[in-house]
Order: sequence, then structure tokens, then C-alpha cells
Amino acid sequence: MNKKAIALMSGGLDSTLAVRLLHDMGIEILGAHFTGPFCTCDRGNEGCMSYARIIAKELGIQFKIYSLGKEYMEIVANPPHGYGSGVNPCIDCRILLLKKAKELMDEEGASFIVTGDVVGQRPMSQLRKKIELIDRDSGLGGLILRPLSAKELPETIPEKEGIVDRTKLLGITGRRRKEQMDLAKKLDIGDYPCPAGGCLLTDKNFAARIRDLMAHEGLELATVPLLKIGRHYRLENGAKVVIGRNQAENEKLERMAKDADVLFIPEKVMGPSAILRAKDPESDQIELTATMLAAFCDGEGPVEVSYRQNSKQSTINVQHTSRDLYSSSRI
Repeated sequence: MNKKAIALMSGGLDSTLAVRLLHDMGIEILGAHFTGPFCTCDRGNEGCMSYARIIAKELGIQFKIYSLGKEYMEIVANPPHGYGSGVNPCIDCRILLLKKAKELMDEEGASFIVTGDVVGQRPMSQLRKKIELIDRDSGLGGLILRPLSAKELPETIPEKEGIVDRTKLLGITGRRRKEQMDLAKKLDIGDYPCPAGGCLLTDKNFAARIRDLMAHEGLELATVPLLKIGRHYRLENGAKVVIGRNQAENEKLERMAKDADVLFIPEKVMGPSAILRAKDPESDQIELTATMLAAFCDGEGPVEVSYRQNSKQSTINVQHTSRDLYSSSRI
């Protein structure tokens, strides 16, 4: 066993501290950041990826970015170990990340993996029994070092072999982050976004949209961006309507509209854009969507709405109605 490790670097505080502790012990580290479509962190244009890259550069360590694609979406749709409070497959997500890290470990000739896990911090994936399960199912038992909680866990192989000095590792547990923040101050780490991280799949409203999509259309990576914006409605016939909430979302909807979608934009009044997504959009669906859009337009009189269907531009006049009429269809 050598002194080279693969570190999972999310860009949050815990993984930053874990990497720093091992780096200060003289361990050669390759930082791996796995990107997914459901992170709620926001730092510039790249979220936590940007911060992880900054930390790696400051420490002078190698850093690689990997995108989670089809395999990740499959576990979101069908997680063997189930969901958390929303549609978050935290256990299976962690197992997938570690399996990917193992592949990288083999490619790079590293000996073990480092993570920022803290025992008891996340109820879905960081309880002791869940950690044992993850270690077992990832095929990495004894090779995953968690520096922040190491003294609360069995010795790993790199500790047993003297590659890592266990006396310099920590025994942090629980959800409070005071110890991590104190350590960050001690190590002069003063800028750390998302100390707790975040995932849209734990959000109840977003989870409802995911469940609805899986029930009616199936979940694909390409469908995720649309789920993040607008007001979503499922009509009785299975068609879906998405209505923008502000100018930025209106512009995104207009860019996201596929050739098969019907795109709606109000004329002569201030109001949102909307998309109707249906297998074969019919005239009554188009009229209903235009009427729904009108409910969010300024004024109280008739509203002229233009719509594009199969590259053909048309207009329709509808009456202004109450938004409450459509609340039962909102996802």
C-alpha cells in the first residue's frame, strides 16, 4: 500500500477539511469531483465544483471532474436501498460515487479513498449501520478513510499499515458543525460555501415533480432542467403545462421548448411564457393552456396569446380567469 489516495471533493466544508488533514500528513491526493443535476449549491457558474477546484489548486493537488449520467439517473428512478425524505437515493448515490472512485483508484495506482463523511450527520447515509452497508456494497471495506470521524469507526487498512497516523484523525459525530467550523478557522480556511451541501431530491416540491415525471414520461437527464423552473401542471389527459414565474424563467422556457412542444407567449400585455408538452397537442389542450397562461397576465380583460406549434405561428384569444381554477392540477 502506498501513500496515494483518491479524495471525494464535493466543494463543501467537510470534504475540504478531510483533504486538508490528509494533505498535511504527506498523503498524495487526487481530488475527484462528481457532478450531478440536482445540487442546490451555487457559487458563480459552476457551484461547488468551482470551490473544489480552488481548494485543489491551493493545495497543489491533482483534480478531476466526472459527470454522472445514465447510471445515476437509473438509481434515482429505481434505488435498491430506497429513498430518503424525498426521492433522494442517498445510499445508492454514495455507493455509485465510491465505485467510480474505485475505478479511478485502480487507474491511478492509489491505495485508498478519502471522504468527508461525518458519523450521524446525514440520517440517510451516514449512520454507522448505513456506513457499514455502503462500505460492503461498494466493495471497498477497509479502504474508505473518513478523517473527520475516524476515531469513531473501526481502523481502516491504511491506518493499520501505518500509512495514515490515526492519532492525527478526528472523532466528530452528529449534525452540529461547530467542530468543523472551529477547525476551519484553525487551518485558516475562511471561505467555504455550502457547509451542509444540498440536493434538490430532498425537497418535497421538487420530489413531487420527479415522481410525476416518472409516472407519466420517464426520467431522463435531458428532462431535469425543465423541472427546476416554472409552475408545473399535469392535465387530466396526461399533458403537461409549464408556466414561467419571471422574465429569466420565461427566456429559459422559450429556449427549452422542443419542436414537438407548443410554446405560448402573451401579446400586448405583461405575462409569462408557457410550454404545453403532449404527445399530439389538440385544440382543446391549446385553448386550456392559453387560458391558464392568461390567468397570470396583467389586467382583467381578454388576452391575445400567440403560440408556435410545429414551427407554425398562430394566435388565440382567451378570457382572463382566476389562477385558483387550476390549483388542483398543479404539481
